[in-house]
Amino acid sequence: MRVLLIGANGYLGRFVADRLLADPAVQLTALGRGDDADVRFDLASGSPGALTRFLDAVHPGVVINCAGAIRGGARELARHNTVAVATVCEALRRSGCGARLVQIGCGAEYGPSQPGSSTAEDAVPRPGGPYGVSKLAATELVLGSGLDAVVLRVFSPAGPGTPAGSPLGRLAEALRRAMQSGDGELKLGGLGVQRDFVDVRDVARAVHAASLSAAQGVINIGSGRAVRLRDAAAVLARVAGYGGALHELDGPPGPVRPVIGHPRQESEHAAPIAYPYPDGCGSWQQADVRTARDRLGWRPRINLEESLADIWMEAACRI
Repeated sequence: MRVLLIGANGYLGRFVADRLLADPAVQLTALGRGDDADVRFDLASGSPGALTRFLDAVHPGVVINCAGAIRGGARELARHNTVAVATVCEALRRSGCGARLVQIGCGAEYGPSQPGSSTAEDAVPRPGGPYGVSKLAATELVLGSGLDAVVLRVFSPAGPGTPAGSPLGRLAEALRRAMQSGDGELKLGGLGVQRDFVDVRDVARAVHAASLSAAQGVINIGSGRAVRLRDAAAVLARVAGYGGALHELDGPPGPVRPVIGHPRQESEHAAPIAYPYPDGCGSWQQADVRTARDRLGWRPRINLEESLADIWMEAACRI
């Protein structure tokens, strides 16, 4: 099976590539903006016609789109997350390859949910920010394209390679700074939110399964369990061997700042964590993952402690 992977150098894409390369039945071609891609192509600015010509030449059986942006203004997010997907869909419609499309969506498309509830695929999406809006628009394009396509709505990915600017990445960095300087206490803010963390390697398994299946529509990919960020911080401190005290600060009032200011402008103990959690999903999010089990035969295998231990190992290498 020939697979075209778009966004192979991104956080999720790297693990998807590793998973696919481990399958001897897969012939993988990576398309992206970087020099190390097999084919250089920018979805946000490239034309559907150019991509169609490439699809006709390579003739993949599956196209997996892991590309996109998680930060930036509304215009930039729309360009990388929505316009880019429109290009993929149009190119696939024009091409004679007949490839199946596996699109990576996100839990932020749903927006805030009722605490204690599990969000299923039939929930009405109400994204709470421009990122979720741009990803939801991409999902609607895929679902309305008439293609053989599935959208995997990934909730909060964690594990090795977690971006340093993400909430879990910033937690690990705050611990690293505290341990490096010998601080006996660490003050952290915005830890009351609860999120459904799923290991990035489990996400890669789900993508692989979706590429081999006939499932269409939207499928949630998560652990099925919401975890409070303060509990994740406690586990991270334990696996790091941090013996100091964790003190939780109240979240600051007023508008959300996606990243708290320059470290020299903060308390030396304050972790640079956004408050609230910067995905527009409010205080709670938990996936209903029964569809992934029933239609993909997929279940998460890696627990959060293992994911956090891998995040810490990468942060510890900077000590």
